[in-house]
Amino acid sequence: MSRIVAIDISHHQLPLDPPFPASWDPQPRTRFPVTIVRVRDSDGRVGIGSGDALHGFGDYARFFLGEDPLDLQQHATRLANVAFHSGRPWPVDVALWDLAGQIRGEPVWKMLGGADARLRLYASTAVHRSSEEMRDVARQVLAAGFGAMKVRFGRPAIEDDLEALAAIRGEVGDQLTLMVDCNQGWRMPWDTSAPWDLATAWKVAQRLMDHGVHWMEEPLHRGDYVGMRGLRQRVRTNGGSLLIAGGEMTREPYEFAELLHRDCLDVFQPDVVCTGGFGGLAAIGREVIAAGKLFTPHTWGNGIGVLANLHLAAGVPGQAGSQWVEWPLDPPEWTVERRDYPLQRPLSAEHGWITLPSDPGLGCVLDEAVLASTASAQATFH
Repeated sequence: MSRIVAIDISHHQLPLDPPFPASWDPQPRTRFPVTIVRVRDSDGRVGIGSGDALHGFGDYARFFLGEDPLDLQQHATRLANVAFHSGRPWPVDVALWDLAGQIRGEPVWKMLGGADARLRLYASTAVHRSSEEMRDVARQVLAAGFGAMKVRFGRPAIEDDLEALAAIRGEVGDQLTLMVDCNQGWRMPWDTSAPWDLATAWKVAQRLMDHGVHWMEEPLHRGDYVGMRGLRQRVRTNGGSLLIAGGEMTREPYEFAELLHRDCLDVFQPDVVCTGGFGGLAAIGREVIAAGKLFTPHTWGNGIGVLANLHLAAGVPGQAGSQWVEWPLDPPEWTVERRDYPLQRPLSAEHGWITLPSDPGLGCVLDEAVLASTASAQATFH
């Protein structure tokens, strides 16, 4: 039986030129930071994970050394304890599952119980562009074979956002399913703007319904359970089919339980590298599906995080239970080459679909030369 012999963490920064003006960050990003965690076993295998910077995790690594890498439940329990005391250690869980898959000779999506590796994707944009530019983006998304696209709100005025949405709908008609991310659930540390209240969210929701938007994402603060439930009820009372989505940065299982039991959301979007790890989110996902909701992970991050969340989606809800899975893409500022720079080969979508590898574990191979050239003592966006 193999044992865990080392947990190595490295930081990397890719310079971004042009900068990336992410809609959720008031400061355009000039660097793309990536933290890589490698869990090594006594037989020479290496599990890979990525996500948060894992500052301070070295103080806890000793609790995993010498342990059986296949004892995933014990590792997850310890990681949950670490998460209470010191940030979000879930990239370590991703690396452990990658390692476990290599030992068992199974891809992670199969370890989770999945039967089909094929998922339907939606193009997830990020930049606030003019209405005319958004028309161009929609045409490009359609030409690339995607059947759905997510638009970001947060321009200086809501009317500017709605004008961009109307321009897209006017350009492509019903050829694209449209989602809107309001980005009200959380803020970057330097962003002190207040989230919307229910009255504002409802006004926007009515306009979204006019444009046939499929789901409205993060319309309120992540902890505003009363507001989310109220918004969802108003949509249904008024005969709307607009779905309310959220949960990408919700951290604790009991918070997801509240969101589910209070009927706050139609679409649950946790991220495996930020919350709960594979085992924790698999359990939540099965509850969500059993309740008749959609479970489609948040994937915004580097290619390792994207791949991990795709494994989660294929392993738990599958295509039917996820419906659409996020594919971060908004060139020229956000390309798959930028997004996936830690990998030897960028992930590839074909006509709006992806089929996950059958290789054991995650099936990702690091580009060690690129990682060496981007090595950094820190992991910052600016």
